[in-house]
Amino acid sequence: MRATADTNILVRAIVNDDHHQARLAQNLLSTAEIIVLTLPALCEFVWVTKRGYRHRAEDIAAAIRLLVSAPTARVDRAAVEAGLAMLDSGGDFADGVIAFEGRRLGGTVFASFDRRATELIAATGGETQLLDSASEQP
Repeated sequence: MRATADTNILVRAIVNDDHHQARLAQNLLSTAEIIVLTLPALCEFVWVTKRGYRHRAEDIAAAIRLLVSAPTARVDRAAVEAGLAMLDSGGDFADGVIAFEGRRLGGTVFASFDRRATELIAATGGETQLLDSASEQP
């Protein structure tokens, strides 16, 4: 089978809070001829495991590295590496993916209200613009 894994499959396989579903998810991930790990599913995975399950960023990064290292995994590796670099630096995985994808599609400036995200992206050489609503005049 060539499968695209929904976020809940990834969460169950890694978190293992429902043993029956975890076993089914792990079986799918290990037996599929191809397992597609989409960027939205990985971004949701990070959000759910960090916010919902209170997992540490290091553990989440390790889980993503494990998932994408499977020989049957199909994933945008460059975008995942950008997300992992942000996560490893104390930022948000999704912000790294968004900045990477934006550059690839022609966006030269990462614009955000998130100071931490713009600082981390700037630290990697990306051009950023921090929007500050307090400084705008009516």
